[in-house]
Amino acid sequence: MVEEGGDNLMIIIREYNHQTDSERVERVESSCEVGPNGELSLFTDLLGDPICRVRNSPAYLMLVAEIVNSGSDEKAEIVGMIRGCIKTVTCGQKLSRNKFSGEPPKPVPVYTKLAYILGLRVSPFHRRMGIGLKLVCRIEEWFRDNGAEYSYIATDDANEPSVNLFTRKCGYSKFRTPSVLVHPVFAHRLPVSHRVTVVKLSPSDAESLYRHRFSTTEFFPRDIDSILNNRLNLGTFLAIPKEYIWAGAGKFISDPPENWAVMSVWNCKDVFKLEVKGASKFRKGFAKTTRVLDRVFPFLRLPSLPKIFSPFGLHMLYGLGGSGPMYTRFSKALFGFAHNLAKKCKCGVVATEVSSEDPLKLAIPHWKVLSFTDLWCIKRLGEDYSDGSVGDWRKSQPGLSIFVDPREF
Repeated sequence: MVEEGGDNLMIIIREYNHQTDSERVERVESSCEVGPNGELSLFTDLLGDPICRVRNSPAYLMLVAEIVNSGSDEKAEIVGMIRGCIKTVTCGQKLSRNKFSGEPPKPVPVYTKLAYILGLRVSPFHRRMGIGLKLVCRIEEWFRDNGAEYSYIATDDANEPSVNLFTRKCGYSKFRTPSVLVHPVFAHRLPVSHRVTVVKLSPSDAESLYRHRFSTTEFFPRDIDSILNNRLNLGTFLAIPKEYIWAGAGKFISDPPENWAVMSVWNCKDVFKLEVKGASKFRKGFAKTTRVLDRVFPFLRLPSLPKIFSPFGLHMLYGLGGSGPMYTRFSKALFGFAHNLAKKCKCGVVATEVSSEDPLKLAIPHWKVLSFTDLWCIKRLGEDYSDGSVGDWRKSQPGLSIFVDPREF
């Protein structure tokens, strides 16, 4: 796709080529690292191929924007990029009744084909030229060609240029405001309640439990089995009372304990790394002091800040949920287990994302200084629906929970 940019400049939107584009894309990423006015900013430092963030999705595409000067022999300059993927997710539920069984109707999921945009970047030196808009429009064409019914993006509500681009120019509407909860990994281990047993589930048992428990949860991916069997998935863990005997998913589903919680861990460390930029020498010195004290006196269990001012790894916790009046306590036990696993893997932080309505928002340990509120915006791409029982998903009310796909974090 070629468009005139004025002054003999042509803007070319084309598919990303790892062999020729990798280094130039990384330079654009680096130029977008620090937030406005140089304040503290978390940014993604991609490892290797920049398309790796979406490669684990069922269908994906990465586009780059080049500027070519038709009156010059200089090589085309990459000034922007965008990534997108498509999957099938739960967008609502309906009641299914078996008139011959006499049983009450059961909720069943209603699915839709959903596209997700991430990694939109435009070089600071080439903004206000409509490049971001051209990239979004082009990837939406690919979404439509591949049957996607909705497209959504996640951005920082404080990022006015991004919010304005999608809501004012691209037709997106604000949809959900989940919370990203981030906790540093300490030099000491976190205690896990001795009243709780943590069991690692096989991928097949985890799939059975997730489909039984979460299939009607908003954004639940229909290909959950692909996620659970992915090499980046470090396991699914179930917290149950000490006295309960685990005998497989079938027995658990038919006769669960009163209180339980489940969680899976995704290894983002092997896909990308993060770094905090713009910190003063005082903040860096203070963080180093907390690490030294924690390492020397681990028995004091002092809160310490890892090396977040250098590239560090992340473990993403997803699929959090459970049942019972004490399930948030069991979730805390799983969080402690996940923290200790991240410590063993030398990760800097553990993070999860929960609905703004979810009680886990208050129960899961996190640091406010590292955590933030996400803004999800959604757009309807077409008029045809595979199932008309839900209507327009954009107008639905948020539920108590969402299922966050770790492939998109």
